[in-house]
Amino acid sequence: MDFDFTEEQTLLADAVGGYLDGAYDLEARRKAVASDAGWRPEVWKALAEDLGVLGALVPEEAGGLGGGGVEAMIVMRAVGRSLALEPYLETAVLGVGLLKRAGGDRAAALMGQIAEGRAVVAFAHDEPRGRHGLLRVETTARRDGDGWRLDGAKAVVAAAPWATHLIVSARTSGEATDEDGVSLFLIEAASAGEGLSLRAYPTVDGRRAAEVEIDGLGLPADALLGVEGGAFEAVIAPALDEAVAGQCAEAVGVLEQMHAQTLDYVKQRRQFGRAIGEFQVLQHRLVDTFAAVQLATSLSYMATLKLTAPAEERARAASAAKVGVARALRFVGQAAVQTHGGIGMTDELALSHYFKRATVIEQQLGGVEPHLTRFIALTEPVSVAADGALVDA
Repeated sequence: MDFDFTEEQTLLADAVGGYLDGAYDLEARRKAVASDAGWRPEVWKALAEDLGVLGALVPEEAGGLGGGGVEAMIVMRAVGRSLALEPYLETAVLGVGLLKRAGGDRAAALMGQIAEGRAVVAFAHDEPRGRHGLLRVETTARRDGDGWRLDGAKAVVAAAPWATHLIVSARTSGEATDEDGVSLFLIEAASAGEGLSLRAYPTVDGRRAAEVEIDGLGLPADALLGVEGGAFEAVIAPALDEAVAGQCAEAVGVLEQMHAQTLDYVKQRRQFGRAIGEFQVLQHRLVDTFAAVQLATSLSYMATLKLTAPAEERARAASAAKVGVARALRFVGQAAVQTHGGIGMTDELALSHYFKRATVIEQQLGGVEPHLTRFIALTEPVSVAADGALVDA
């Protein structure tokens, strides 16, 4: 199979990588993390206006470039290498993935705003009792006259403090873990009123998230995105798989940096009159971490190339990649910190920031356990109970 990029994809990789590498040195990132905003709106603007990559996955008829998974993979790998704070995954990958599958005039208009850099979208799906599961929706939506009324809570909604719009999953019928009965609703944050409240906080990797409380929030009829009750299988599941593939690509960028920085360190750090990189035990460790980075890279490619496959094949590939990449993040990150010793977790060393981001990626969009459970359920003749336990078919 040919894994070479096309000429256009190579130019995209060079342009995005070059820009983010220049914009995000360690000191610039630390200042942005400590600022009131917590991110760099000027970088978001440049991604839209100078590079045009916020619309990379937006259909051409909505003002985008009409790209696919490979373009997302290229950008996300650069995001991982630079540790960029901007919510590219949440908005330009996951948000656009939801909107283009849901369809409709409001979705098309919002995708155009994303491409222009005028909108930031966060997907409010995980809930306090969800335990990182892929499907547990207790938030409810009921008809109220010509509109809707929503009640519920969402947990750890990444990028929500920056969002101009929230896409919220809510149950219009069925039980908490049923696939049927889940719908999507679009909320404009600025005009939501008292029915919507956000408790924002910094995450361990320097980004921002929020707990979202929805209490009798009234929405117009056109806030419903897509078909009532049919959002999970048709919209949410494929969009989440697309986001998982993108995040695996981001993880590859993080892994490459952790390995490269550790390799540089063992060449410079000296003990007993020679570089510690000459010690055989450390050479073996670096070979193992290099192999883990290469495996994660292959898994990232697999997940990306399977995004257009039939649903079960796509889901198996995404979950397999998530499990393998998460394990690589833990192994390579721990090995890098241990090799550096005490300085490996100091704020002054870039490695510590990559390690923290790796720790968050490991759990974000579902950790090892829910994705491994999902992979087994799609591969073996077993079923999955509501509590996540495997049951013989």
